[in-house]
Amino acid sequence: MKFLLSIYGNDETWGGLGPDELAELIAGTDAHNKALVESGELIGAFGTSDLVNVKRVRNGSGNRVVTDGPYIESKEYLGSFYIVDCESLERALEIAAEMPSADLTDIEVWPLMHGGTADEL
Repeated sequence: MKFLLSIYGNDETWGGLGPDELAELIAGTDAHNKALVESGELIGAFGTSDLVNVKRVRNGSGNRVVTDGPYIESKEYLGSFYIVDCESLERALEIAAEMPSADLTDIEVWPLMHGGTADEL
């Protein structure tokens, strides 16, 4: 089963880390990622760009409309995401709980219904 693990945060969460705390978070994340690669469960892990680079696209009245974004009600935003392939929801929750970021913020676990790489579609 494939799962999307979404890590959210805000400027206070990430900006409030001192240099040593940030280095520890990065080292812990790298070690966790390596373990997931070795177990064969990690499909990909990606960090997102700064909020100032986000764009939203909508087709309206036959035209493409591009605006700055995100415009969300909360101060939190998507900081990074993982796609894992593991045996069960319980294992996906375990992977999320083992992430160093789980000590700082919530991690959403979304079962993926379908899809795959371009050659699988």
